[in-house]
Amino acid sequence: MKNIEEKLRSVIRDVPNFPKEGIVFKDITPIMMDPVLSNDVLDVLYEKYKMKGIDAVAGIESRGFLFAYPLAMRLNVPFVLIRKKGKLPYTKISHAYDLEYGSETIEMHTDALKPGDQVLIHDDLLATGGSAEAAGVLVEKTGATVYGFDFLVSLEFLNGADKLTKFSSRMTTLAAYQ
Repeated sequence: MKNIEEKLRSVIRDVPNFPKEGIVFKDITPIMMDPVLSNDVLDVLYEKYKMKGIDAVAGIESRGFLFAYPLAMRLNVPFVLIRKKGKLPYTKISHAYDLEYGSETIEMHTDALKPGDQVLIHDDLLATGGSAEAAGVLVEKTGATVYGFDFLVSLEFLNGADKLTKFSSRMTTLAAYQ
């Protein structure tokens, strides 16, 4: 029986030159087409986090929502949306950060977390760490604490995890690419 990393790596496809020339995009959409594999992913995540005292799961727009929300429901904790600027309707806090090819601002509702909450931040992919780092800043702005980070895929050669250890040493990746 294949472990979860082998299962994921067997379906994640490489898309060359997306979103720009020279980038090899790791496309996770084939996972969504396989309900058994999707449930396997959720089962693995639930087992990992069910006894960790997590108060909320935050998902980073947009592919981070795909597993963060169902994981939050299985853990019976709130799901927190972290979205690009201008997408949330209520009072929000924001954080701007630089990307490899530009800059971005992400936002979160001010009432999404409370001081002392232990928050698991989930995204589909860890590359350079900019989005996850910005999410960590947002979580801390509320007085909550980053319990840890969780990714379906990480591109280890980009060293994105280095930006995240200031928030938490807890980091999970289900499929790592060296």
